[in-house]
Amino acid sequence: MKRLWLMIISVVGIAMLSGCLYPQEELKKNQVPDDLQLEVVQQAVTDFQKQNNGRLPIKTRDSDTPTFIKYPIDFKKLKQNGFLASTPGNAYEEGGYFQYVILDPENEANVKLVDLRFAEKLRELNFQIEIYRNENLYPPFGEKITNEVYKVNAEKLGLEHPPVVKSPYSGSNLPVVMDSNGKLFIDYRIDLFKALQEHKHNYKPGDDIRMILAEHYPIVPAYSLPYTIEKGEPVFQTNKEN
Repeated sequence: MKRLWLMIISVVGIAMLSGCLYPQEELKKNQVPDDLQLEVVQQAVTDFQKQNNGRLPIKTRDSDTPTFIKYPIDFKKLKQNGFLASTPGNAYEEGGYFQYVILDPENEANVKLVDLRFAEKLRELNFQIEIYRNENLYPPFGEKITNEVYKVNAEKLGLEHPPVVKSPYSGSNLPVVMDSNGKLFIDYRIDLFKALQEHKHNYKPGDDIRMILAEHYPIVPAYSLPYTIEKGEPVFQTNKEN
């Protein structure tokens, strides 16, 4: 009996070890944008739309949901109707880092990605800010960028450095900023400036220039304030919805 138990434990141990090693390899592969997966989902969405009188396989969101996260794809609708065999491995629904969304649903209905690690970073920082605000009247405002946008005062939060996230476009550190209500956003000006230099465009003052990133990359600039262009450079446009 003792030998039997040792055999059972050994088999279970090997199975658990194999189950741990293989998913780690898969995990690494499934945490990056995948052009093929995007193409497969795009085709599924296009086919679904054609066969459903223009309707899209999306989840319902409030009307005031920010543009880049407003139309998440409902994979159940795609799979139940035979348009997609399985959910992409890098999708949030499968434990991945990305939310698949539809951009410009009334025209092109392009499939794009939202990097949910940014949302997690902002949630963690917001938790620290809430603790600070429980003891102080105002949010931890840092240096003023515009009349409605501020840097985050790292010292007030007990942080060694100002909070940043790694850019999905350039790999640069993008600052986290806050509006006058203490709401957090990612500052994409570094990437926007570079994109304006590298890609042809017809943007003019008043236009929301964030679309230049969404058009040329698989990941959209979510969790951001609107930006426009002035003298060839990106600036915050805080009088518009984000």
